Amino acid sequence: MIKYNEMEFQTHLEVYEPAEDTFLFLDNLNIKENDYVLEIGPGTGIISIIASKTAENVVAVDINPHAVECTRKNAEHNKAFNIGVREGDLFDPVKGEKFDLILFNTPYLPTGEDEKVDDQLEAAWDGGEEGRETIDRFLDELYDHLKPHGRVQMVQSSLSDIPKTLKRLEEMGFEAAVTASEHYFFEEVVVITGTIS
Repeated sequence: MIKYNEMEFQTHLEVYEPAEDTFLFLDNLNIKENDYVLEIGPGTGIISIIASKTAENVVAVDINPHAVECTRKNAEHNKAFNIGVREGDLFDPVKGEKFDLILFNTPYLPTGEDEKVDDQLEAAWDGGEEGRETIDRFLDELYDHLKPHGRVQMVQSSLSDIPKTLKRLEEMGFEAAVTASEHYFFEEVVVITGTIS
């Protein structure tokens, strides 16, 4: 169990527990009152639940069934009744849907084959050889799931080529920038915010 802003959140051994990158993201969310929000990879659901206090509706999608259950329980416990939780990979569960804001604390750690542990939790941090495997798959489909003037906020590490992400967003028609950053040990973790211009 963890606490944030006087709210309680259950954790699970096979679900990514909120850490420094989560709290950096929470402190820099840009939610508007009428937003229809999608969060990819909610884990415990803490970001979706905080977002739901401002947004009109939130959809939370996670590939990890334990995270789906954890998010559901925490949403119910914190009376966040405007959250829908779905299980699946990235945008698969929201085919054909468009959102005002998409949130994603990406799996950004470069991970070689010898470092894989093959459990449900791995999806939260395993970014493949260059740390970009999931980031690039996310960016491939991002634009198609945003309304006109839609926004994205995502967390990434300096270990997985932040300039490449900014360049890809700009090429897709976003005005994008690093809007928050924090140094941890051997990396810089950033929040990237983009708006379709």
